[in-house]
Amino acid sequence: MKSFIIKFKKQLVMALVILGVVGLDQLSKILVLKNVENIEENGPFTIIKGIINLSYLENEGAAFGMLADHRWVFMTLSTVAIIGMGVYLFAFSKDGWFFQLGFALIIGGGIGNMIDRTVYGFVVDMIEVDFMEFAIFNVADSFVCIGTGIVILMLILEIIKDPKKEQAEKAEKEEINDGN
Repeated sequence: MKSFIIKFKKQLVMALVILGVVGLDQLSKILVLKNVENIEENGPFTIIKGIINLSYLENEGAAFGMLADHRWVFMTLSTVAIIGMGVYLFAFSKDGWFFQLGFALIIGGGIGNMIDRTVYGFVVDMIEVDFMEFAIFNVADSFVCIGTGIVILMLILEIIKDPKKEQAEKAEKEEINDGN
């Protein structure tokens, strides 16, 4: 029973993370859409001078505008990926908190952008970095990238940890054999 409660708590936290990401993303997009005329009329709005601006872009493609002419193919692949990650996260994952958090951030960001594609036919992008040449993006994109970074970092740490664990177990066995 204790194991079930722990798993339930983890799943509840991950569900709340997903809902939080979707909520923040949609709130930011609603605020931009309510002020789109002002943004377009006056140009990008400076949030932090020389670093970040608030802009407006209708992105009809995938991440950073890729695959703009293949919207339905991308929507289908995105839906399958979101469902697949969700099933893994909630039904099969026995991984640690950070690994699951990474998946929850990716799922939340994916859902946030999928809502836009379904409702508007495009994704609302609004974050523009001012200190380098880069695509305009949104809150959901940020969470997808952060979640992906966490998952990659956890995989790298797992790869590093396994050989060290094997070496420690081998050394322990040798120590036991030498002692007899």
